[in-house]
Amino acid sequence: MRVDAPDADIVHLPRFFDHAEQTRLADELLSTTAWRQDEMSMYGRSVAIPRLQAWYGDPGCSYTYSGIEMEALPWTRALLEVKAAVEPEAGVTFNSVLCNRYRDGADSVAWHADDEPELGIDPVIASVSFGAVRPFRFRHRFDPSLSFELVLEPGSVVVMRGATQARWHHQIPKTARPVGERINLTFRVIVAPPS
Repeated sequence: MRVDAPDADIVHLPRFFDHAEQTRLADELLSTTAWRQDEMSMYGRSVAIPRLQAWYGDPGCSYTYSGIEMEALPWTRALLEVKAAVEPEAGVTFNSVLCNRYRDGADSVAWHADDEPELGIDPVIASVSFGAVRPFRFRHRFDPSLSFELVLEPGSVVVMRGATQARWHHQIPKTARPVGERINLTFRVIVAPPS
């Protein structure tokens, strides 16, 4: 389903992976991913980011955001399986993936765009969700009246292309309600070394 939003090219594919597939993949990803707790600088002090993460990809695919530097770990079997499934929908061959593990409702990611220099102009990003349902919020970077939300069901895929990262921010907000673990994989193409 194409999302009707100006300045964006977003396709939302709920239940792209069926229940059995997403359950199996979530279990494998939980146990085989080298999760790590990174820290970033905020207001002059170092704070733990509110989620666990890991970076995988082809050799030499390093990635830096918010002062966090990552060197790609070798692809796992589960990551390669998901990558192969989503590439035809995205229309590109991905060379890297950022894995995020949201342990409960206190884990989140703040408003941001995936617009680092390594990703090039108008990057294609495929975001895959396993586990608990969480809202995926968007707001326009230049028109505060424009915003929307997608409900990310287990096994769903969101493909973002074109000017989406240049024109929109997105987030996974915190929630006080009880919610289980969620794994998110954002497949990317590293096109340039970090400056």
